[in-house]
Amino acid sequence: MKISMNLPVMVPGLDRETVLDWSRRIDAGPYESLCAGERITFPNPEILVTLSVAAAVTDRVKILPSVIVAPLHPAALLAKRLATLDVLSGGRLVVGIGAGAREEDYRAAGADFQTPKLRKLEEQVGILRRAWAGENVVEGALRPVEPLPLQPGGPELLAGSLSPRSIRRAARWADGLNGFSFGPSAEEIGLGFDVARDAWREAGRERPPRLTTSFWFALGPDARGQLDAYLHRYLNFMGPGVAEALAPTVTVTSAQALRDAVKRIADLGTDELMLVPTTADPDEVDRVADLLG
Repeated sequence: MKISMNLPVMVPGLDRETVLDWSRRIDAGPYESLCAGERITFPNPEILVTLSVAAAVTDRVKILPSVIVAPLHPAALLAKRLATLDVLSGGRLVVGIGAGAREEDYRAAGADFQTPKLRKLEEQVGILRRAWAGENVVEGALRPVEPLPLQPGGPELLAGSLSPRSIRRAARWADGLNGFSFGPSAEEIGLGFDVARDAWREAGRERPPRLTTSFWFALGPDARGQLDAYLHRYLNFMGPGVAEALAPTVTVTSAQALRDAVKRIADLGTDELMLVPTTADPDEVDRVADLLG
């Protein structure tokens, strides 16, 4: 199982030097990918701008937006942005993509939250793949949407799907699954992986799905307080009391807990685990590297 690291984009106050420091340390460490997630109405930096900066100061790691919420973006423009990032990263882009669940982010982007989201996502993925193949996806345009990705046909697409229904639907178009578990719960992750394996097989896919997942963690002397503060801030969109109710289920707050969680998840046949930090302290990158090698 490969280990990857998210930038701390959901921690407020991120600045240029912090992003550069984290990016360089991740690239120098034992990590497979450098990752970041997307939100709109939150104090995080814009995902593709941030990953472009990270790509410019790294050479080795894959660049992985863990979940691009596709319906927030015009499909042709998203195809161009992602292809550009693939070119500028030297073909290191992998794309996590999903439908999202935050109504306020939809409103902020001028997108219709009531639209059938999985159908919309699937339509957009079709446009991405056609654009990346060099087809003209804009009616009446003199040229296709360019540049083309450096990777022929475009980057690998991982479905940011959590429910069995969305996982089964993703078997039509995704290369794999990019999950998330609060706890983390090996039972929950394993169930999602089993659904994906069955769905890919039933869809007649030649290759089994690439299976990835992620979870929050905190290390250091005030790990529990750090994690609780992060959860309260990040989950406030779910309403009063939700973060407080969920916090006891999020348990990786020590070196041993991290080692144990990584082993449990590796035993599920996971291809890649993306760790999500809850602090902007760049020493966290090195702490995990020292623990996991």
